[in-house]
Amino acid sequence: MVNHRSLFLTLSHSVGTLKSSLDVLSRNKVNLTKIESKPVRHSKEVFNFVVDVDEDVSNEQLDKAITELKQSKYCNEVKLLGGKSIPWFPRKLSDIDYFSSETLEAGAELESDHPGFTDSEYRNRRKHIAEIAKTYKINEPIPKVAYAKSEIDTWRIIYNELTALYPTYACEQYNYIFPLLMQNCGYSENNIPQLEDVSQFLQGVTGFRLRPVSGLLSARDFLNGLAFRVFHSTQYIRHHSVPFYTPEPDLVHELLGHAPLFADSDFADFSQQIGLASLGASDEDIEKLVRLYWYTVEFGVCVQNDKDGIPRNKAYGAGLLSSFGELKYSIDGIDVKTGNKPEYRPFDPEVACNHVYPITTYQPVYYVANSFDAMKDQMRKFASTKLNRPFALRYNPFTLSVDVLDSEDKLLTLTGTIQSNIDNLKYALEKIRQNKGLSFEYNENK
Repeated sequence: MVNHRSLFLTLSHSVGTLKSSLDVLSRNKVNLTKIESKPVRHSKEVFNFVVDVDEDVSNEQLDKAITELKQSKYCNEVKLLGGKSIPWFPRKLSDIDYFSSETLEAGAELESDHPGFTDSEYRNRRKHIAEIAKTYKINEPIPKVAYAKSEIDTWRIIYNELTALYPTYACEQYNYIFPLLMQNCGYSENNIPQLEDVSQFLQGVTGFRLRPVSGLLSARDFLNGLAFRVFHSTQYIRHHSVPFYTPEPDLVHELLGHAPLFADSDFADFSQQIGLASLGASDEDIEKLVRLYWYTVEFGVCVQNDKDGIPRNKAYGAGLLSSFGELKYSIDGIDVKTGNKPEYRPFDPEVACNHVYPITTYQPVYYVANSFDAMKDQMRKFASTKLNRPFALRYNPFTLSVDVLDSEDKLLTLTGTIQSNIDNLKYALEKIRQNKGLSFEYNENK
């Protein structure tokens, strides 16, 4: 018995394209059991159809029909699905605008147990800032927010507490980057940095950028953004009455926790790998990726040699670097109030992806990475061998888009790109050997 199969067709939006496509299937004796239209969220120039193939159709018949469809002028894309449809995912940077305003909670609306629920001034402030994110489009300058004195006072309290801990508790990459943010983005106790300034700095270093968001996105949408080196960031700050507590991510969490390490190339690559793995992933695999994100980008710990050469745990997760209490707990290994001690386990994606985590307490388990570079290798292997997505993707850094590697032509193009990079690598190595011992002064002035 042949497995249930479907074709996903992307057709030009013109008269007769569907009929012509069905004629191709008919000529090749590919009988269908169902035809279903699919909305296209990102374009009015094409439309999608999913057609279910009769189980008696041979693979040879189906392959011949697919080849003919791909060669036709009216069928933009054909994908063979193994009996299940692929969730929509962004193909280019601008597609992110289609889901960035679809937040699940927070933003302008607050729950009754939120510290700012009864503060009408704070609620109006959140509503105003949320509107900035709702109207923002990618590639536009991020509108700047004039923060009030109470907001800066709240920032100052947290900033001073955390920056006093970073030299001892944060990883070396974080401590290297943070002074650069002070110098280039206005990080200081008396100034809340603007997302636009931080985003421009990150783009110039690793290509990552910040995009304002009014509240929490779905896990799928948030991870999809990382695939394009986009981090969705809030612009509001927690309520001043409890500066060391926030029920949802705020500007402190984003700018002190997340943003600095997006300036590290290995960490940026790792974050993008999680994002790329999420494109078109099943709901089950999204849950696995969310857990990996949680135990790394949010609550990750790594081992590094201290100044005395002794290996010690250091924090790199944003949830730790933006939380005074859990930062100390995660590295000191004890909660001084309760006496609770966390467990430390080696980072293993296959294990961590199945480990359910708490969201309202300190983490009972931390997964310790050997290095960001090692994490990249582990994540790459995990994504290619343990996830069930039926296709491969390639990120194109020149067009800021992803290509689905589903044809020989695309693979040949990729092979040519790889060969060009290898040739350039050989040429560079040859020049280094030829010029060994020589130094050059590169004129930075035109």
